[in-house]
Amino acid sequence: MRGGRHIAAVTGASFDLAAGECLALVGESGCGKSVLASALLGLLPGNARTAGSAVVDGIELLGADERTLARTVRGRRIGLVPQSPAAHLTPVRTVRSQLEETLRELTGTPRRDVRRAAVVAAERAAFPADHLDRHPHELSGGLAQRAATALALIGDAPLLLADEPTTGLDRELVDRTADELRRHADEGRALLMITHDLAAAERIADRVAVMYAGRIVELADADAFFGKPGPRHPYARGLLNALPERDFAPIPGLPPELGDLPDGCAFAPRCDVATPACGTRPALVNGSACHHPLGVDAPRSQEAHRA
Repeated sequence: MRGGRHIAAVTGASFDLAAGECLALVGESGCGKSVLASALLGLLPGNARTAGSAVVDGIELLGADERTLARTVRGRRIGLVPQSPAAHLTPVRTVRSQLEETLRELTGTPRRDVRRAAVVAAERAAFPADHLDRHPHELSGGLAQRAATALALIGDAPLLLADEPTTGLDRELVDRTADELRRHADEGRALLMITHDLAAAERIADRVAVMYAGRIVELADADAFFGKPGPRHPYARGLLNALPERDFAPIPGLPPELGDLPDGCAFAPRCDVATPACGTRPALVNGSACHHPLGVDAPRSQEAHRA
C-alpha cells in the first residue's frame, strides 16, 4: 500500500523451478523482480499483502509465520544473495566471524574446524582470504557482494535466490560467480537468479522469465531465448537488442508506474507492433503474454496498424 492506495507490485506470477535448474528472472528496474524474491522469504514491509501459493521443499511460504520462516526457511531451505549486501552484513563483525557463525548454525561445523571451513566458504565466492578479518564498511561493493554470496552458499539450501549477484564485479569475477552459482544448481539444487546482466543469464540459465510492470510477459528456454528463434514478446526482444554486442538500441520510453498502469497491455505505449487489440490484457500463452508474439504474427509497423 502506498499513500492509502493499493499498489500491485507483482501480479499473476506463476512458474515452477526444478532441482538442478536455473531460472533467470530479468527485466528493467522497478518491474517487481526483487519484490517477488522478498515475498518468498517473508521480507516484505509490514503493510504488504500476498495471495496465492509458493511451495519450497514442502513448505507453503506465503502462509508461513515468522518463526517458521526464520528457523526453517531462511538459510536452510532458501539461501539469499541480497541485492544490497552491505545492508545484510552485520556491520560490527568481521566477515570471518559471520562466516564461522553461519557454518556452525547451518552445518554444525565443529569449532576446531570452523576457521578452515570459513576460508573454504570464502573461496567458493572468490572472496580473498586476506580480507576475512575486515568489517563490512572496509569492503568495496564488489567484495561485499562476494561476502554475501559466500554466506548464501554455506547452507547448500534446496533453493538459492540470487538477487543481482554480479553487481559491482568485473567481467572475470562475474563469470566466476555465475559459474559457482551454476555449480550449486548442477549439484541438484534450484537457482532463481534475478539479474540485469543478460550475459550472465545466458551463461548459466536453463530458462528465462521476463518481467514487465509486475507481470511475467515471457517464459522461454534459454537456448531459444538467446538464440533461435529468440524472444517472442516485443519487450523481451527489445531487452536483447539493447545489448552492446547486439543492436545497442534502447527501448523507447519508460516503464509505467505500478500505481498507474495503462489498461490492457502495459507495454503497448512503448511497442511498435501495438494494435487496438492491445487495449485488453493478454494472457501468458505458449510462453508469451502478447497479442502479437514475434515469429507468430508477422510484426507490422505502428503506422500500418493505424491505417
